[in-house]
Amino acid sequence: MGYKLLVTGGAGFIGSAVIRHIINNTKDEVVNLDKLTYAGNLENLAEVSNSVRYTFEQVDICNRAEVDRVLAQHQPDAIMHLAAESHVDRSIDVPADFINTNIVGTYTLLEATRQYWQVLEGDKKSSFRLHHISTDEVYGDLPHPSETADAEEHLFTEQTAYTPSSPYSASKASSDHLVRSWLRTYGLPTLVTNCSNNYGPYQFPEKLIPLMILNALEGKPLPVYGKGDQVRDWLYVEDHARGLYKVLTEGKPGETYNIGGHNEKQNIDVVHTICDILQELRPQLTSYRDLITTVKDRPGHDRRYAIDARKIQQELGWMPEETFETGIRKTVQWYLNNLDWCQRVQDGSYQRERLGLTG
Repeated sequence: MGYKLLVTGGAGFIGSAVIRHIINNTKDEVVNLDKLTYAGNLENLAEVSNSVRYTFEQVDICNRAEVDRVLAQHQPDAIMHLAAESHVDRSIDVPADFINTNIVGTYTLLEATRQYWQVLEGDKKSSFRLHHISTDEVYGDLPHPSETADAEEHLFTEQTAYTPSSPYSASKASSDHLVRSWLRTYGLPTLVTNCSNNYGPYQFPEKLIPLMILNALEGKPLPVYGKGDQVRDWLYVEDHARGLYKVLTEGKPGETYNIGGHNEKQNIDVVHTICDILQELRPQLTSYRDLITTVKDRPGHDRRYAIDARKIQQELGWMPEETFETGIRKTVQWYLNNLDWCQRVQDGSYQRERLGLTG
């Protein structure tokens, strides 16, 4: 056996990719701590759930007593903290959930971890790490290519000042600051990563890419905010999982690492690409592009995100393996092959069966 890792939010999109990577590619044990909100789905982990190196704990990170119990019972060597509310539109409608989970939950985990870490001894204490996984949205936005001739010179670095625009990004910025302050004040060995937009298999259907795929297949409108000219840097989730594990195992405590896909695309171009791949793989008489419709832009919508990922490349040797072209094709094909998963995750049937619930 290798390390024993506690992963919070491990039933979510990115968290489940991390756990699948660890179980399939290392000798480490994983304890998955997840509340199982709407976006947490145990079916994401079906392929590894029977491993003797995998354990699931249904726990809310805001529940201090339960977090203390999990730490005392499982005695992890490191923690990867991914549990978070992450959908910007939901944060605009219900910001309280984001404040509670992302800020209060992170505080609760930090305090429980500090108490746990302080009584560790020897190598177990000196090698312990808490890795906090965050987002590039904490940085606000960058000059749009239409606004400057040197947009490529403007990228988010690990030193970029925080200017969050939404309740979601503000709550994640707050959690980043808490993590760094627990390092500075208490000496808790922490690492922070900030990633660009993830996509790939098992993403909850309300996010842009799966929403466009599923709506197109059902002949529904493909809603695009404003002109669709918002620019995002797209990162294939399995590349991200590899990067996160590398930071945990090889990164230096106290450091921040930006993880990006080197794939800046306008939202409208992403939607066009999805439509064209669907037309190839699931052809129909009318073009999927005809389903595209523009809707009113959301409040505080950031114009452009783009990450400078040179630090993780130069110091840890991580690079994304997927281009956007290869990753988006794999993603569209996965959803075509797993439409039954989409149905189950939306109606919660697998979750109820797995937990022994009815109704």
